[in-house]
Amino acid sequence: MASLKVISKGAVLLCSALTCAVSHGQQIDNATAVHNIDAAVKARIDHLAGYTDTEHYKVFRGKDMTEPAAEMVVKTTYLPGSGKNYQVLSHSGSSILYKFLLQPILASETDINSPQKVASALMVSANYDMQLKPGGSVQQDGRACWVLAIVPRQKAPNLIEGALWVDAHDFTIVHIEGVTSKSPSFWAAPAHVMRQYVEINGFPEATHARAESDSFFGKAVVTIDYESYQIQSR
Repeated sequence: MASLKVISKGAVLLCSALTCAVSHGQQIDNATAVHNIDAAVKARIDHLAGYTDTEHYKVFRGKDMTEPAAEMVVKTTYLPGSGKNYQVLSHSGSSILYKFLLQPILASETDINSPQKVASALMVSANYDMQLKPGGSVQQDGRACWVLAIVPRQKAPNLIEGALWVDAHDFTIVHIEGVTSKSPSFWAAPAHVMRQYVEINGFPEATHARAESDSFFGKAVVTIDYESYQIQSR
């Protein structure tokens, strides 16, 4: 999916909230980077009224990355006051993987994104120690980015230890990669995860994610592709 750069009310207010950053690849200081990341996340929270999208899940077993063992398509609705709601549109393949892997993923995402818990999962300095890597900006997914090492301040299945790439100009999330700081269940090892984002209507939104872990099912890889966003701003 191509990145959609659309000037919105949220984007304009975000720019005004950011500390002035140096462009053209020159290094900035860690405090400025962390402040601007927190400001970008807050701007999204303040100005995102909700969205819907379609998400395509695939599960691959062992070394076979050509034929998914199970698939699921869901429609996701997100509203800040109620969190995420998932409607399964279709599923195919292994019924065991659907019941014991894909359905629990949706249940976990529903729980994590509930209004009572979502703040503890945000990519902000309250949840992570963030250290800007030296060397200036780099290219990631076709965008100039700052790179930060991230370490969760507490262990949780939804918190990642690894690296964060943020847009060098507006500090919105571009890419996350690392290992979950805690196993998601008693039968699964911590997962290596990756998630990519693009800017749609002024908001960073996920477009592709991948998680790989060893579990009761053996090596399993889950990929998610996100599309057909309908976003409401305020």
